[in-house]
Amino acid sequence: MKAIIPVAGVGSKLRPHTHTQPKSLVPVADNTILGHIIEKLMDAGVSDCVFIIGYLGEKVERYVRQKYPELSAEFVVQEPREGLGHALWIARHTYAQEESVLIMLGDAIVDVDLQAIIEAPYSVLGVKKVAKPSLFGVTEMGSDEFVTKVVEKPKIPKSNFALVGLYKIMQPQKLIASLEHIISEDIRTQGEYHLTDALMHMIKHGEKMVPWSVDHWFDCGRKETLLEANATLLARPKFRERDYSQMCPGCIIIPPVSIGQDCTISNSIIGPNVAIGDNTTITHSILSNSIIGSFSELGFAVMQDSIIGSDASFKGFSHSLNIGDSTEINFGQ
Repeated sequence: MKAIIPVAGVGSKLRPHTHTQPKSLVPVADNTILGHIIEKLMDAGVSDCVFIIGYLGEKVERYVRQKYPELSAEFVVQEPREGLGHALWIARHTYAQEESVLIMLGDAIVDVDLQAIIEAPYSVLGVKKVAKPSLFGVTEMGSDEFVTKVVEKPKIPKSNFALVGLYKIMQPQKLIASLEHIISEDIRTQGEYHLTDALMHMIKHGEKMVPWSVDHWFDCGRKETLLEANATLLARPKFRERDYSQMCPGCIIIPPVSIGQDCTISNSIIGPNVAIGDNTTITHSILSNSIIGSFSELGFAVMQDSIIGSDASFKGFSHSLNIGDSTEINFGQ
């Protein structure tokens, strides 16, 4: 089984973090978004991956080759970037001879039994019920539970099952033929060649696809969902069992927390739901529900619901106060 991982996007909704690094390499819960995806694949026995790169693609390639040298990795450049369907068309030569292929978007963390999906007899579309389906690609099912329709960001959704960026395609040659159809006929949605249009073409020509509900899905393209993913992943037992008392003198650690290697943390309250990268220094601070990058420095900081990039520095205020009775002081929020 080969996995195709498109990671060519700019990540404009996560700026300023994506000015200097690809969205897929933004840190979350002791890893990067892409690292979580790769390790999920490797746990399912998938070690043959194709990465479709674009914006800052050399950083993605360097990261994969250095951190996962055991991976059989191939890199395809998408330029210009004209949608997910176009990305898969550009990379068609890498999977044209496969019996089946997995497609996992490089900015989404999905919690699902990948091995079961790999063993499924039909093509599979990962789905999740959402409150606002008009923001996503949406699937519709018939009475036999097979997918009858997929639509990209419908104005009036007829289903609340959103596509989560996880696909298993049987006989990828059929996908390639459908991608060729939408590109040769210039079939675009919102100005781009979408995978959903190619999938719909396959369904119309008899391809059977089944929806597959996932346990958790985090579209990590926004700050709010990235912090939500961080908190959910940190809730796993391995993070609650870690003891950081020796490396954090004078600190109160409120699990779950993840602290990287070679950090210097003192006289602070850390947690819950805080992930800190390697070689970061934190003193006299209070942090909760936040992600702090590597090689950063924080002092006298009070932060919640925050994302601090790598190599960043923040110095807050230090106060010496003598406050009398019946006094109220508000430094703001």
